[in-house]
Amino acid sequence: MAEATRHRRITVALTLTALTLTAAAGCGAVDKALDCVRTADAIATSVDNLQQAVSNASNDPTQASEALDEIDKELGNLGDKTDNADLSKAVDDLQTGVKNVRDAIDKGDATPDITPVTDAAKEIGNVCTS
Repeated sequence: MAEATRHRRITVALTLTALTLTAAAGCGAVDKALDCVRTADAIATSVDNLQQAVSNASNDPTQASEALDEIDKELGNLGDKTDNADLSKAVDDLQTGVKNVRDAIDKGDATPDITPVTDAAKEIGNVCTS
């Protein structure tokens, strides 16, 4: 329940930021704002899914693997859609974090460190609000 509320707050905040950028600037800012809105929603969902998968990894290791597969696919699509260099880098950093979590789980770590993933998600927020 708390994760869904946090996801909604992040999405709303980034959407409002994107709308502000859209109203205040030209086409470059509009493109960035739209990229950020799409990315922010998907990233918030991805991070929530990853946190849930990691917390349930000991009960169902396949759930974590499936969640990571979906996140990889989603992030790959997002990285291909944006033409903003900073946003692309943040998406790449998030993909690297996801890969590291996958590697840790594959090596038997039931509770991998997901800090790089959450840090990269925060960076996406920073890029979207700058």
